[in-house]
Amino acid sequence: MTPETLKYAIIMLAAGVGVPVLAALNAQLGARIGSPAAAAAVIFLIGSVIAALVAFLLQHGSAFGLVASQPRHLFLAGVLIAFYLLSISWIAPRFGVGNAVMFVLLGQILAISVIDHFGLFGARLRPLDLARSAGIVLMAVGVVLAQRPPH
Repeated sequence: MTPETLKYAIIMLAAGVGVPVLAALNAQLGARIGSPAAAAAVIFLIGSVIAALVAFLLQHGSAFGLVASQPRHLFLAGVLIAFYLLSISWIAPRFGVGNAVMFVLLGQILAISVIDHFGLFGARLRPLDLARSAGIVLMAVGVVLAQRPPH
């Protein structure tokens, strides 16, 4: 593993740690204020401000001018993140943060398998061979086993 690859892995590991923390915090905010949708809106506002600040700090502010000319299907990502945040905020308090995030992980495993296999959305083509399929099945089984109720 190269130093650059290790750096990327650590950053994404931290992002992964953030997913259940985000789910738990936003679910609590939604429960405390009585509206998962309002909680999600507040979280989006904070995230939007931070992302815009980072863009300007990195001197990428001019990129905002190019947004209007991009293909409309690329903005589906905003719909998907809203769906994720709204659904996790509403479901986590009822289903459990662990259960909710584990099913999110299972969905991610399945989706990335298809995306990589076909090179969808500009992803690096990575065909689904026997070894990778076995790894994906093991990950999926791990997700299910990790959420089994105790005896």
